[in-house]
Amino acid sequence: MPSCGDLCPSSCPLMKPMIRNLFSQTSSPMVEEIIQSLLDGPSFRLESIHSYGQPTPAGFWYDQAGDEWVLLAMGSARLEFEGEGMMDLTSGDYLLIPARCRHRVESTSPDAVWIALHRGVSGT
Repeated sequence: MPSCGDLCPSSCPLMKPMIRNLFSQTSSPMVEEIIQSLLDGPSFRLESIHSYGQPTPAGFWYDQAGDEWVLLAMGSARLEFEGEGMMDLTSGDYLLIPARCRHRVESTSPDAVWIALHRGVSGT
C-alpha cells in the first residue's frame, strides 16, 4: 500500500480524515443563522448554513459576483427572485443561482439546513 510520501510531495502533511455531522447544529434554535465554511479553494467556497426561521432583512437583496449552487438538505424555504416571484423549496431541492441574479430568502423553517457552493470567488 502506498504511503503519503508516495502520493504527495514531501511538503504535503498527512491529514487524517475527520468525521463531522452536518446536522449537529440543529438542536437549539438561534437568533442568527450559523454559516460554517466546509471547504475553500482558489475559486470556490463550500459552506453549510443553518437557518432557524430567519428571512433576509426587509429590503435587502443578495446580488453576488459569483454563481451560487444551493441544496436545501433539511427543512423548507421560500426564495424570492427579483422580477421572477417566489420559489418554494423542500428537503433535497437544489438550484443554481447565476451571478448577479438578485434574490432573497423570504422564509425558512426553524430546521432549515443548506449547503451552498459559491464559485468564481476566492476561498478565504
